Amino acid sequence: MNLVETGNRLIDESKVQFREYQVRIAENILKNGNSLVILPTGLGKTIVALLVVERKLLEGKRVLFLAPTRPLAEQHQKTISSLLKIPVERTALLTGTIQAEKRASIWSNAFIVCATPQTIENDIRAGRISLDGFGLCVVDECHRSVKRYAYTFVAEECKRKGVQLLGLTASPGGKKERIEAVTKALDVKHIEIRTEADEDVAPYVKRIETKWVEVELPAEFSELKKKLEEVISERLEPLAKMHVVNTTNPKIPKRLILEAGKKLAALPDSNKLKFVMLSHYATVMNLTHALELLETQGISTFLSFLKKLEAREQKSMAVKRILGDARIRWVMKRAEELSAKGEHPKLAKLVEIVRERKGKKIIIFVQFRNQIKRIVDELAAHGFSARQFIGRKEGVTLKEQKETIQRFREGEFDIMVASSIGEEGLDIPSVDSVIFYEPVPSEIRLIQRRGRAGRAKSGEVVFLITRGTRDEAYYWASKSREAKMKRIVKGIQAQLAVERVFEKHAGHQESGKDAARLKPGQARMTDFF
Repeated sequence: MNLVETGNRLIDESKVQFREYQVRIAENILKNGNSLVILPTGLGKTIVALLVVERKLLEGKRVLFLAPTRPLAEQHQKTISSLLKIPVERTALLTGTIQAEKRASIWSNAFIVCATPQTIENDIRAGRISLDGFGLCVVDECHRSVKRYAYTFVAEECKRKGVQLLGLTASPGGKKERIEAVTKALDVKHIEIRTEADEDVAPYVKRIETKWVEVELPAEFSELKKKLEEVISERLEPLAKMHVVNTTNPKIPKRLILEAGKKLAALPDSNKLKFVMLSHYATVMNLTHALELLETQGISTFLSFLKKLEAREQKSMAVKRILGDARIRWVMKRAEELSAKGEHPKLAKLVEIVRERKGKKIIIFVQFRNQIKRIVDELAAHGFSARQFIGRKEGVTLKEQKETIQRFREGEFDIMVASSIGEEGLDIPSVDSVIFYEPVPSEIRLIQRRGRAGRAKSGEVVFLITRGTRDEAYYWASKSREAKMKRIVKGIQAQLAVERVFEKHAGHQESGKDAARLKPGQARMTDFF
């Protein structure tokens, strides 16, 4: 089949309505080379990609479409097959579940291959496939394109073979180093970013109302919290003396503790203090996690964590240090006494929130997996139809996950209580309300979770927040990082634009067009602005 002979429109226009900003973004990608597209969830990143895919196919090139998980790769394959006027068998799905020999045959026969990066990496390394003849590689959820992830290997192979890279994400991260790592991995020459406030996007954005619902930490919880903070402050002292952290304040952000752990891990093994300090670090991490569970989840979850430490057959020095502290022993005993008196006030407040939204479709995101079943049971006890949605690490198969989503879509139940598995990777329908049982400090997760509401119609996002705890800190951290991400990206975007102008100018110089006006390698900023 000669694709060019099918005409100049491979996208089925009866199924797609192009928005002006989507067309403009696609045109800029085709003009400027390797690109990163940052669009809020629900604003059609896939349609932008399809416009670029269409052009590459019409040029006689093949296309690779990567997604981080098998369900998401499968979802893309179905979407592309339904929207492009090419034979279904020429749009292939490649994952590790297909035998290697069959993958090679499928690969050679397809115009578009949707796949997981791990599968493509394995097949390239084994010599079963090659990127010869490919003109585009779309990298979905490209914020994962860092470090040694398989995306990075495939991106390097694309650069080697001259295949254009197109990264898609709702957020590349909140730190400049991470954003630069993504742009470096994809060799990005051009960035397209839109926010809900941008003039060309605003008409298509559904209104999302954001609400805070606060609860007070009970006095009994505060009593335990105070004792835990006392121990944490004391255990931070060795790290502070070594200048690994700069505070002994028990409210230290977990991010700073994690950074301290990285610093210690990077020390040479010959450093006699390395493993002693790592033990102190582990003590602080465990205690901080316990405090977070107490503040945001409740007595039973908090106590369960400490009991698991106690039940370990092989206890590390850090665990022995925790369990050997008389204050911790008192906290555990007191927690057992309190466990019969009720759960965290969030749980009762959640039931109230759900009752006010009876008949609405709701996703409740929960950070800690062992809390999910407790919430489902509590909602069921009050007469609500709720189901849990968890990952394969908890023994749930992909088939079971798909069945849960389908039942949710068909209205068999109205409330899905989800772990982070609900953020990306599966075709979860739009909902009326997204409830954060606790805020998350990550701007990526904030954007992805929030994006489950307000797709086809207006929606709302509700944050359950325990006053004066990490809930508040995490909420403001994610909001701050989202704003910071946008500022950083726009700075990098401007820098790349200037570099493209210089490169273009340098090309003109080499061709002799500007030789009389400037010396080789020189340029004046006034020439460009």
